[in-house]
Amino acid sequence: MRAANQVYYDIDQNYGNDINLSATDDLNTVTGLFRSQQRILRRLFTNPGFYIWEPTYGAGLPAYVGQNITPDNFNGIKSLILSQIFLEESVAQIPEPIIVLQTIQGGLFCQITYTESSTQQSVVLTFNVSG
Repeated sequence: MRAANQVYYDIDQNYGNDINLSATDDLNTVTGLFRSQQRILRRLFTNPGFYIWEPTYGAGLPAYVGQNITPDNFNGIKSLILSQIFLEESVAQIPEPIIVLQTIQGGLFCQITYTESSTQQSVVLTFNVSG
């Protein structure tokens, strides 16, 4: 069980980019809100089965690029996003996150409003899924 006031660190790496280095070329670390956002994006963009040691990790959102998006697809994508982000300890289950999807040229725009569990702060995370 995690301690309530324990601070957790990850290596600072935005999905799709190199690891971020400090001014002295050491590995940067990330905590709090930025850690939460990086972990959510990594989970949503990673294809299921990519991590062989954790085969259910990932939502595989890039697989939807180029597909004909219907209202049923939107509901399925929203359910997939919700089920995956609830696996992150930083996402509070109550209130339930609000997920807004919109088609854009070449992909999807996604906005997720969630509550960060340790601070109870409302967070808006926006990103594009495009080819």
